[in-house]
Amino acid sequence: MRRNACLGCLVVLAAAVGTAGEISYPDGRPAAALRMEAMDQGVVLRHGDGPGECDTLGAREASIFEENGVYHLFYDGAGPTGWLACLATSKDLRAWEKRGFILDYGKPGEPDSATATSPWVIFDGQEWHMFYVASPNAGPPPARVPAFPYLTMKARSKSLAGPWVKQPDVVPFRTKPGTYYQDTASPGCIVKQGDEYLMFFSAAMKRTLGIARTKDLNGPWAIDPEPIVSPEEQIENSSIYFEPSNKTWFLFTNHVGLEKDEYTDAIWAYWSQDLNRWDARNKAVVLDGQNCTWSKKCIGMPSVIQVGRRLAVFYDAPGGDSTRHMRRDIGVAWLELPLSPPAQ
Repeated sequence: MRRNACLGCLVVLAAAVGTAGEISYPDGRPAAALRMEAMDQGVVLRHGDGPGECDTLGAREASIFEENGVYHLFYDGAGPTGWLACLATSKDLRAWEKRGFILDYGKPGEPDSATATSPWVIFDGQEWHMFYVASPNAGPPPARVPAFPYLTMKARSKSLAGPWVKQPDVVPFRTKPGTYYQDTASPGCIVKQGDEYLMFFSAAMKRTLGIARTKDLNGPWAIDPEPIVSPEEQIENSSIYFEPSNKTWFLFTNHVGLEKDEYTDAIWAYWSQDLNRWDARNKAVVLDGQNCTWSKKCIGMPSVIQVGRRLAVFYDAPGGDSTRHMRRDIGVAWLELPLSPPAQ
């Protein structure tokens, strides 16, 4: 059986639903007034001991998928030469085997010469298709944090464990001046609807999500002219779960907050019964410093997968009151199924 993170706990946990209380940001960006709280299990994958020093400086942006009873956790490993996509596998989501890098840098001048990270994958019935973040730019050492533009590139494999073969001749889409995706057009969760694939990709001048569409995973994608919600929402990254009991799509995403500086302060969920129509008023906080057990200020990218009658929400965080990009670990929190939108 093959299942990806857009479809479908080890312990019984309850999810709290209610109001978030008074939340505000200095620049007036929208807040989520409701809560759909996940119960946090804490850190499940620590950085530092990956093969070839692949994550010696940090592990972040986890995306979780399953193939033949094995969970495959892709994550960005910060190593001595920069950031690359890594893989860890598990049969129970408790014990993880780190397998090291699954992608390498492109040649000088290529779009992924400075990073090849944050992969999202989908199975077409015969092979796996990977869409990953590429950039020719990164900050100075030792951190070497990937810098704009964030682009989308492609690879393919017969299995999740690889080997993954890059397809530089395939250009899914690119940033475009004067649009809502002029600085960032990086991959996100992919859902098949009929004979069409929809990717909820990260876009920026400000931050939002857009929908890219294709019928050919090895061809170009067409981008919707407007994002799914206003860039004022300040969200990035996507992971989607469909709740069959009420025919509702739940989109999990990272909210970018503001104190003195901007940083990812929470995981939010939006909900809709139509993949093509989203109302920014239908949102709630899933995980933030209030219910995370180990990181009280900064919560990174979400990725969800159904595990029995629970939904696992993977995320990264630096811990404590830190908002740093480096030295992050991977955590998991849980929501009970079936999911229902909180009462408004």
